[in-house]
Amino acid sequence: MHKILIFGNSGSGKSTLAIQLCRERGLAHLDLDTLAWLPGNPPERKPLPESQLAIEEFMSSNDTWVIEGCYGDLLDMAVPHADEVIFMNLPVPSCIENARNRPWEPHKYASREEQDGNLAMLIDWIAQYPTRQDVCSESAHRTLYDAFAGKKRMYTRNS
Repeated sequence: MHKILIFGNSGSGKSTLAIQLCRERGLAHLDLDTLAWLPGNPPERKPLPESQLAIEEFMSSNDTWVIEGCYGDLLDMAVPHADEVIFMNLPVPSCIENARNRPWEPHKYASREEQDGNLAMLIDWIAQYPTRQDVCSESAHRTLYDAFAGKKRMYTRNS
């Protein structure tokens, strides 16, 4: 059985690794960015019960899966069902470089220009990863990783 959670800072390579694992192993893929936010600007988090329902529907509809994202509160909902976690714990400069070089993500942005318009904000948010104290912080991810009793891996570089 493969039920894998991948988490870490934005730009750490979560989506890239998730897509690779899904292709290699035939797993279903859920990017938490697609269900964490309400439509609109400025961005606003979706109520947790709505996100939880979507996560539960995804897990019940798929025997094997990868769920990836930075949202510790949403990851916590899937932890009891996971048999493996992967912590993408890359240095902040690597995450910033990856964010600058990422391809257009049409499932998140209507255009490349829209995505690039958020880059400065994203880089600032990435840089705060070690010091933030929210559900998307390094400390929240380390707590999740340390508490997980099953198979776990930590990557500190993309390779």
